[in-house]
Amino acid sequence: MNRRRSTYNAIKYTAAVVLLLISIFPYIYMVLQSLAPWDQVNKVFIPSRLTLRSYIWLFTGTEALVAKPWLRAFLNSVIVSVSSTTLMVLSAAIIGYALAKLPFRGGRLVYDFILFQMFYPAVILLIPTFLLVKAFGWFNTYWAMIVPKAMSVWAIFMYTSFFKSVPQEIIDSARVDGASEWRIIFRIMIPLSKSITIIVALFLFMARWEELLWDLVVVQDTSMRTLNVLLATIQSSYNPYPGPLYAAATILTLPILLVFLAFSRHFSQGIRLVLGK
Repeated sequence: MNRRRSTYNAIKYTAAVVLLLISIFPYIYMVLQSLAPWDQVNKVFIPSRLTLRSYIWLFTGTEALVAKPWLRAFLNSVIVSVSSTTLMVLSAAIIGYALAKLPFRGGRLVYDFILFQMFYPAVILLIPTFLLVKAFGWFNTYWAMIVPKAMSVWAIFMYTSFFKSVPQEIIDSARVDGASEWRIIFRIMIPLSKSITIIVALFLFMARWEELLWDLVVVQDTSMRTLNVLLATIQSSYNPYPGPLYAAATILTLPILLVFLAFSRHFSQGIRLVLGK
């Protein structure tokens, strides 16, 4: 029996390791190619030596090809992603609190509509939203990339579900002490939902950082493009220079990796809380 269990565990862990290596292989390859000498890019998996030439060239360029505004694009991505994520978290917490703890006529209908929106193809609203952006004069601005992405129905659902589990006595006690609804949200409910907030913010940030289609549609000015859009629109001119393309892709994935590592402990706690374990 013990031998059978040991064999089963060995097979299970071996399969897990193989699947893990398969999943991270593209990232390892990307990083190695970004550090490889140019005469070895896409020719060998492990380069004979490592160099930062692709990264240096990415920001300095050459006489034959002017360097693209990668640093500005990276800054644009940070501004847009952080702003959108902050607005999505705040709006979701406020709406989630209202749906969970403030009874009002039509509240159930609003909640059902939010659930319906989770299964509604967002691409259908692409053209109407773009026309609204044009009407407001936001085309080629940060507003066009931030405001339409300032709300997440998934985040609202997460906060509503969590706030429903918070004992009503806590809120009633705060009201008796004279706390306003805004104070209850920001001083009581959000601190209580720290694990949920971190996991929601992490997923929203990753999704917004990786956004391509919307930013590609509403921004044409090169100086306003995010890193994703810049990387997607310059591949033809950079085809003779695959090393810098790998370097740009590595820079694009680096913030997500750093954010995940920084909040990995809270991420695990949030996942257990979501699953109810």
